[in-house]
Amino acid sequence: MDDSALPFIVLAALFLLLAGLLCVLGVRRFVLRRTLGTVDASISMASGPWRMGVCRYQDTELEWFNLLSLSPVAKHRFTRSSLELQGRRAPTEAERTKVQADVVIVELLYLGESVRFAMDFSAYAGLAAWLEAGPVVGVGTWR
Repeated sequence: MDDSALPFIVLAALFLLLAGLLCVLGVRRFVLRRTLGTVDASISMASGPWRMGVCRYQDTELEWFNLLSLSPVAKHRFTRSSLELQGRRAPTEAERTKVQADVVIVELLYLGESVRFAMDFSAYAGLAAWLEAGPVVGVGTWR
């Protein structure tokens, strides 16, 4: 084998590895979004950086999956009974460059910590309905 072909082989292998990784990420997102109760939502924990991901509603939890991860496990889990909806607002000028276009910033309180989600308005309406539909603390069998 010629020594001049070695850089080409290394670059081709790196390209194939990158293409395979992008395909796996795409398939993971497709599988996550196919399940019922999922929405695209960026998250910011206590004024931290914004990260893109997917939220999934469960019976007792709200799960958030990082978009750029291969893990099948949720990065954050929020217990439904501990989430308090504080309100919604338009993104600030600084946030406009960090979140998707045409979103609202949903402010929640979880165990005394501020959590912000950036999602479209219909996803916000679904989140608000999901939170309001939960049983009252102390009433019901699943809390």
